[in-house]
Amino acid sequence: MADSLLNNKHLLWRAGFGTGINQIEDLKNKEIKTLVNELFREGTFTEINYDTPDVPVSDNMMDSRTPAEKKKEMQRIIREQNNELNLNFLNQMVNSKEQMREKMAFFWHGHFASRVNNSKFSKQLLNTIRKHALGNFKDLLFEVSQSPAMLNFLNNQQNKKDHPNENFAREVMELFTMGRGNYTEKDIRESARAFTGWGYDKEGNFRERKNLHDTGTKTFLGKTGNFTGTDILDIILEQKATATFITTKIYRFFVNENVDQAIVEQLSTGFHRSGYDIRKLMTDIFSSSWFYDKKNMGNRIKSPIELMTGIMRMLPMNIQNPENLIVYQKLLGQMLLYPPNVAGWPNGKSWIDSSTLMLRLQIPQIWSGLRPLEYNPREDDDIDMGMKSRETALNKSFKNPNITIDWNRLEKVFADKNCEDYLIQNTKTLDMNSVKGFSDKSIKMNIINLMSTPEYQLC
Repeated sequence: MADSLLNNKHLLWRAGFGTGINQIEDLKNKEIKTLVNELFREGTFTEINYDTPDVPVSDNMMDSRTPAEKKKEMQRIIREQNNELNLNFLNQMVNSKEQMREKMAFFWHGHFASRVNNSKFSKQLLNTIRKHALGNFKDLLFEVSQSPAMLNFLNNQQNKKDHPNENFAREVMELFTMGRGNYTEKDIRESARAFTGWGYDKEGNFRERKNLHDTGTKTFLGKTGNFTGTDILDIILEQKATATFITTKIYRFFVNENVDQAIVEQLSTGFHRSGYDIRKLMTDIFSSSWFYDKKNMGNRIKSPIELMTGIMRMLPMNIQNPENLIVYQKLLGQMLLYPPNVAGWPNGKSWIDSSTLMLRLQIPQIWSGLRPLEYNPREDDDIDMGMKSRETALNKSFKNPNITIDWNRLEKVFADKNCEDYLIQNTKTLDMNSVKGFSDKSIKMNIINLMSTPEYQLC
């Protein structure tokens, strides 16, 4: 296989969600520099929204509802709106030409992990992350820190003078900026005092409630003053440790979980000097020769979202019941807008266990209609998703996703090509007998079998 094809595949998987069906024809012919420029091309930012109305239509029946019935109705609406946000975000990953923006948004979505039972707040945070995904980390950090979703999730609405709540301050330093070991418990207490009064109104607007703010002198990271929350974030961004922590996490996600300290030091120094220019950092990574070293290729286990999105980008499909994709996310362990905790999702081998591996390998066959779904979510998962029963989650409509794939188009695209060259990152370990050793040697079955291999789980 030509190095250019190998390098291009590597770039499209790391800087996006894999090769799309529309990119097959020219994948061999484009230079890395051209592909990088295309990935970082500025586009028109479009917010993700939902169509479900915020409140039910009022009528006599609605007006006579009990408080319990109203609460149940609002929970249903919020659930439907969050499901729409989920699917619309997934659709952007699959179909957007701005693959780099959506891949970075996916990364920040896990970095600034938040889970709130308010679809309006979830939408606001998601679009903030998408808007600044390739912008400036300072802008991203400030807007996320002042978002009602994050202030709610980390309890800063309850952070008041004389009764400071340290949760928000702790997580901002530990998970969002500097990482452990670069601050003390006193720094947490003092910064929590600075964040007192930070909150939001019922419309989701950030508010600095001055009557709840501790105006006393604070000492934070060696500096003393009458600090506010804004001052604390500015001081954090002054620290080289912040640039190093963010760069290291980006390196682990986009390059290799085994960190090359010398490279990260060089990148983080440039990141800090640039004033936290995310686009420049990512361009430096994808334009560097070391990014295309063999040790950095085919070494990442695709997350469930990456796996699903990659299949959907390659196979032109019409999905009659897209809501069923949310249940697949749940079964595989990664549901958009629903991280397990404030630390976000784990990576690497944590995605694989005996149950999820079998489902991951069978998804191409299930979605192609060759086999039924034979997996059940745990009962607590059903409750988490607001489902009343196991039958609700796994009805006939769900077991048959009603996906129609345009195999004729795929037959034409791959008629003169080796499918494995475009679907598998590392073909050297691939046992082609397990792929082509069947009586049906059509391109359709070749693609399904390739996507059902352990090698397809890697990128």
